Amino acid sequence: IACIGTGEGWPCLAAAIDAFRRKAVGWSMSGRMTEKPVADALGQAVGGESPPGDFSLAFHDDQGSQHASRAFRRRPESHGTAQFMSRLGNLWGNALAESFFRTPERELASGKGCKTGEEAKRDVFEYIEPYCNRQRMRSSIGCSAPCDLERDVA
Repeated sequence: IACIGTGEGWPCLAAAIDAFRRKAVGWSMSGRMTEKPVADALGQAVGGESPPGDFSLAFHDDQGSQHASRAFRRRPESHGTAQFMSRLGNLWGNALAESFFRTPERELASGKGCKTGEEAKRDVFEYIEPYCNRQRMRSSIGCSAPCDLERDVA
């Protein structure tokens, strides 16, 4: 979860990232740091990606209270998705998410600053959908953009 500073407060961004394609397949923003944006991001990812429901899709998260809450722990299972958590204190356990959130935290939270939550949501959408998923090259996937890899593998 990343919090984006606005003139109205700090809305929180949660995202579900496909580890193979390095693509954000689900994301959600909320005015409070609860399990709701995390659950919404997972629901969006499952709805858009249509996993097989046989627990072959794994949802990896950190030890955050939003992921560990009783209300959220039932979510992955209801979608036929396995949930895994990093060991407490494992610095590399959540490296993919930390890398993904670094840019919006740095550029949106402390950069130009958004006046409203709606403005922050629009800026996050413009970062994730047209830029991050379609244009941004990633060395971890052969200097390709996630959508290019998706097309090439299909």
